[in-house]
Amino acid sequence: MHSFTRSSPARSALLIFALVIAVFTSLLMMPWATASGEPAQFHEALFVATSAVAVTGLTPVDTASHWSGAGHAVILLGIQIGGLGILTIASLLALTVTRHLGIRTRLLAQEGMPTGRLGETGTLIRTVVLFTLVLQALLALVLVPRFAVVDGSFLRGLWHGVFYSVSAFNNAGFVLHTDGLAGVDHDPLILGTLMVGVFMGSLGFPVLLVLYQHRWHVRRWSVHARLTVEVSLILLVLGAAAYAALEWEESDTLGPMGWFEKIQSSLFASVMMRSGGFSVIDPIDERSETLLVTDALMFAGGGSVSTAGGLKVTTIAVLFLAILAEARGHEEIMAHGRTVAASTVRVAVAVAVLGMTLIFVSALALMVISGEQLERPLFESISAFATCGLSSGLTEELPPAGQYVLTGLMFAGRVGIITFAAAMALRTERVRYRLPEGRPLIG
Repeated sequence: MHSFTRSSPARSALLIFALVIAVFTSLLMMPWATASGEPAQFHEALFVATSAVAVTGLTPVDTASHWSGAGHAVILLGIQIGGLGILTIASLLALTVTRHLGIRTRLLAQEGMPTGRLGETGTLIRTVVLFTLVLQALLALVLVPRFAVVDGSFLRGLWHGVFYSVSAFNNAGFVLHTDGLAGVDHDPLILGTLMVGVFMGSLGFPVLLVLYQHRWHVRRWSVHARLTVEVSLILLVLGAAAYAALEWEESDTLGPMGWFEKIQSSLFASVMMRSGGFSVIDPIDERSETLLVTDALMFAGGGSVSTAGGLKVTTIAVLFLAILAEARGHEEIMAHGRTVAASTVRVAVAVAVLGMTLIFVSALALMVISGEQLERPLFESISAFATCGLSSGLTEELPPAGQYVLTGLMFAGRVGIITFAAAMALRTERVRYRLPEGRPLIG
């Protein structure tokens, strides 16, 4: 097993996550895990276990009423293990990549994964776990007292506060209320805390470490941290503005609200589109144009080595910078005084094409299985791939075959893209010859 891990850490990551999902599927199939006392069906248990470990939030059943308290605890544990595992494995893969590259390339790569004193694997894991638990505890300190007031019980408030803190930071989007967040959709403290938790979790461990080390001394941030924060804030503002513009007067969404609640709900929606999965307005009630904007933001996702999914904002940034450099006629792609390596651009293109291919195949399969037109199958496919968790309602209507499609997509979108990118980097080889150039026509 040790030699297998050394030879292919990416394959090992896939195997570990598959085994963890199998364990949680078995737990959710126990009679004590459901509210009815009847064992859950295999496809339901597998779907929810994958959704929890992949920190997605999609579910074919109502989480609050279908599962027992023990079932909820299993889901919470799955979210926590999945979130920590994603951060840890992604960090270790990044560390493995830097150790396999040449000296000059390794120094450049470490700008994105600031190992420094974290060179030891054990220290790296402890730092990831400590960061995660401390940030979740801070979120719980705000949510527990507020939920205790809302629920009218300290114990229920404690449970809900802890659950939502873990679900928010891990960008999981699972809720324990039958009506979702409808009961607190006017509470700025709860909604604001959930937004902060989701946004912080979506930045990624390397960025959080840089922010902790250098605070607001932006000039000392790594290129990776600056690109991640910049693109995340741009997408946040653009998403909120687009949502407000499209839904401001709609009677089923923002229309009946006051201006403060409209802005609050638009910001909340924009944060959650990127991977959070919580919602105060059902996507079913939104305009088709809004769903299309949501598709784009879900596909973009959050930061690398984070609990968020999607292509990752640095991938989007690199692709945009490549287009900009080509439009300006520049031979090199530059960002914040650094040259972006050509290998990084190739990996970004490969990841983007792989993601679009998976979504295309899944959406086509769901259209065939469900008989639906493109809109809902595409929305559900992107949500699963990007581990976002927002739903158009199609997941609950799908037969087992459709749920298996989304289960595979959640697994591939969460673990597959990370390991694929790592494997691409590890396969870097120095070629000591150069073939004559060929220039196929483009465009």
